[in-house]
Amino acid sequence: MSRDIPERDWKAFREIHPVARARFCERVLSEIASASSAPGQDAHERYLKVFELLRDKDKELATLFDNPRRSRALGQLSMIASAGLLTDEELSRFSPETRKSMSVFISHRI
Repeated sequence: MSRDIPERDWKAFREIHPVARARFCERVLSEIASASSAPGQDAHERYLKVFELLRDKDKELATLFDNPRRSRALGQLSMIASAGLLTDEELSRFSPETRKSMSVFISHRI
């Protein structure tokens, strides 16, 4: 099975990519806000939690969004969808073949 996606889906991916990345960043910033204001922890504990969270989320950000190329788009799209960063409307923009390939791709990665 080719992992390249059709031109129409590649265009949709390029449009949705920055939107999903922004959602991811908003989610992380919310987690940081919660960690930095956690009751019952001193400043150093909160700092360490924020540092750990940012380190882990930076790796995830890179995996999900770095180097968007057509040859990698199906895999990235699958991971972005698995992370809950796409709406149903956004997913519906992709062809049935791409959506089916996404589900196959995800099952092979597990």
